[in-house]
Amino acid sequence: MSIIDPDLNGSAARACVAAPALQRIVARESVLGEGMKIRRLLPSQHRRTVGAWCFLDHFGPLDVSRGDGLRVGPHPHTGLQTFTWPIAGEILHRDSLGYEQVIRPGQVNLMTAGRGISHSEESPASRPALLHGAQLWIALPDSHRHIEPAFEHYPEVPVLDRAGFRISVLAGSAFGERSPVRVHTPLLGLELLGQGSLRLALRPDFEHCIVALEGNGRFCGETLTSGELLYLPPGHETAELLTPSPARMLLLGGTPFTDDLLIWWNFIGRDKADIARFTRDWNEGRGFGEVRGYPGQRLTAPPPPWMTETS
Repeated sequence: MSIIDPDLNGSAARACVAAPALQRIVARESVLGEGMKIRRLLPSQHRRTVGAWCFLDHFGPLDVSRGDGLRVGPHPHTGLQTFTWPIAGEILHRDSLGYEQVIRPGQVNLMTAGRGISHSEESPASRPALLHGAQLWIALPDSHRHIEPAFEHYPEVPVLDRAGFRISVLAGSAFGERSPVRVHTPLLGLELLGQGSLRLALRPDFEHCIVALEGNGRFCGETLTSGELLYLPPGHETAELLTPSPARMLLLGGTPFTDDLLIWWNFIGRDKADIARFTRDWNEGRGFGEVRGYPGQRLTAPPPPWMTETS
């Protein structure tokens, strides 16, 4: 999944600046691959990261029973981890390391790009009609951004029940459970599915955000509906979630990300020279391997506006 947005691409993110007690961010609609509309919540003009979470697309629900369904041709990544969480349907992942993996609801696909990897995403030929879920990126810190690429599939994550909610621990730890998903900065990821009132203990050194994937509710007294993200800065030890009817929420958190980031398309670097090098290498067929088996063409990296032939 890619970023093509002139208001965001090529802009740098530093440590978060002061924010209101609760910040509301409205999603922007974008198009993924061959025509699938998504709601993009991170990055935005108002907030680039929440912890190391630096990208959040909410896709679907979408009927993929006809045609090709989801089709995202081979494309590269650097300096990040992709984190796929489907709610409904199936996605087939292929990558340049040779992995081919179908992911289903309740499972996590984690791809670590490190110095560079390429992959594709598509709907399997035989698949459920409905596709719905979240695609996230995790920025790698300087200490890990050049590590060897890797792919890990987690067939299950810890799931527990509290106060009428079914809670999946996607990243980090909560309620005495720890996710097996391997990350490189302090993070939290929870899916909260249910109806009622839930009091959450928060790490005060974390910043947090919450997104409604289904239904609506109130978080820290503020209304929350689909297509919105509510951001909570560090310093809070508790938060209350209230859902008057069944809802599905995604709660993310982490220590504020202090390394500089420069994001262009599917690349994360630290400066313009990084991005120019990644763009040239991908388009000239160097350094990202080859994705085998995808029934289509690989994508071309658009050159950033500052890139010249001699950059």
